[in-house]
Amino acid sequence: MEIKIGVRNIGRELNIETDETAEQIEKDLREAGTDGFLVIEAVQGRKILLPTGAIGYIDLGQELTHPVGFGFSGQA
Repeated sequence: MEIKIGVRNIGRELNIETDETAEQIEKDLREAGTDGFLVIEAVQGRKILLPTGAIGYIDLGQELTHPVGFGFSGQA
């Protein structure tokens, strides 16, 4: 899933790809509270720690799905 995070006082947003679900990110953010850190494990093996007080917004994109096969519908 692609996540876009707006950080306060920074003009660019963070773009992170992760295997975590939107529900897990929301749960982690709620548990961190306003004085904690949101920890996101990126697909590339990186771990991002973001102080929750610095977060302006989080845009949780769609889950990544990779099509399999050639799209054969079975109709002749």
